Amino acid sequence: MLRKLLFCFAILVIADPAAADDTTRCFRETGEVAVAACTRAINASAGQRDPKYAKAYYNRGNAYSNKGDTDRAIADYTAAIRLEPTYANAYYNRGNAYSNKGDTDRAIADYIEAIRLEPTYANAYYNRGNAYSNKGDTDRAIADYTEAIRLDPKNANAYYNRGNAYGNKDDPDRATADYTEAIRLDPTYANAYVNRGLAYEKLADFAKARSDFNTTLGLRQKATKWAQDMARERLAVLPSSQPATALLEKANVAPAIVTAPVSNNDRRIALVVGNSAYENVAALPNPVRDANLVADVLRRTGFETVTLLTNLRKDALVSALRDFAARAETVDWAVVYYAGHGMEVGGINYLIPTDAKIAADRDIGFEAVPLEQVLNAAERARKLRLVILDACRDNPFANQMKRTLTVASRSVSRGLAAVEPEAGTLVVYAAKDGETALDGDGINSPFASAFVKNLPTPGLEVRRLFDFVRDDVMEATGRKQKPFSYGSISGRQDFYFVAGK
Repeated sequence: MLRKLLFCFAILVIADPAAADDTTRCFRETGEVAVAACTRAINASAGQRDPKYAKAYYNRGNAYSNKGDTDRAIADYTAAIRLEPTYANAYYNRGNAYSNKGDTDRAIADYIEAIRLEPTYANAYYNRGNAYSNKGDTDRAIADYTEAIRLDPKNANAYYNRGNAYGNKDDPDRATADYTEAIRLDPTYANAYVNRGLAYEKLADFAKARSDFNTTLGLRQKATKWAQDMARERLAVLPSSQPATALLEKANVAPAIVTAPVSNNDRRIALVVGNSAYENVAALPNPVRDANLVADVLRRTGFETVTLLTNLRKDALVSALRDFAARAETVDWAVVYYAGHGMEVGGINYLIPTDAKIAADRDIGFEAVPLEQVLNAAERARKLRLVILDACRDNPFANQMKRTLTVASRSVSRGLAAVEPEAGTLVVYAAKDGETALDGDGINSPFASAFVKNLPTPGLEVRRLFDFVRDDVMEATGRKQKPFSYGSISGRQDFYFVAGK
């Protein structure tokens, strides 16, 4: 009896290394070698319902999938799930296989199960978004891409596909913002350049569209044939240049013909910033267009330089203010216009860069740029310092922020807090302190539209200019929004964007 037991034991010792070897090869190899090794490992299991053999089925399924044998892949993923019902990856890859077969409903069902088992499964959200997009369910697709981006902010494809979904909803602004982020993550993403160019065409920004199509052709072998062909096709039909008044006309604002001279020989510079493509909250439709509109009218009213920057992260915004401050020391007028999100916390106003992550009130000082820094950038100008903030829009950061500081002064209010700038500085809010501004139903905010309408008027002194802007905005919004000015400038001198005749 003892000899028989020892004999059986000896057989097991000899057999186990081979089985273990096949299991190792199954997990390590690919292609036919993996299929053969996994098959031997599965056969050696002799039908045991042991979860460890689920991985052998799963890996053989992956090998079949890589060979293009989708039906066998699905069968193996199904066997893996039977042995291990909580195998999220098996559901996910079976979903991919069903998607490859065009069975979108089964694919979605498997992605749903993978997400149920693993709620942070970013790729499952992304691929379910693709499946919903294939079914024409654009809103669900956008929701899934958004969650995939939240879980994996470096997923350039998720931004790209969400941009396509916004394009399908005829929302070129949000589409443009997403393509821009995809390009930031992958500067060689040719399809993103092409589709952003198409979105710019819809916005009648032909210069930017042309730039994106030319960039695509410059990528050469990194660009798909579709991207190259589309870029060439669009370049052949685009207008050669964008009229100077195109943005004003598209905004339904009659462009004023500036026939009067600039007020005098004052040197004037401006920094114009528009932040639309926020990474951690919904994009704002209008700020980039507002910034383009304002920059255009400033260029036509005697400014020496107008620096237009859009969708600035914190480092870029701080750098722009630093550069502007250095140039402001040698000029008479320094004007800053900012459109985007702003916030007041504890009586301090902040401009919100596009990469801000504000989960709690304590984050604001690290993630945003205080208004004082903007005022400092303009303070060395010799005659007029003008800061214009179309930044009082209803701010989603304020609603989602966790309150962690108990000091009463750390309150968070709607809109921005009142300011008292030093003499010689005028600060203009699109909406009075403590109130929110409207982004508008058109392609520009009510404030930006009123500002560019009145600014070129000859002989309109700057203080009266903003009175006119206030009246126009109040009329356009049914008195729901009232722009407000803070600070004082010299009463002994008048300031005109355009002098009287």
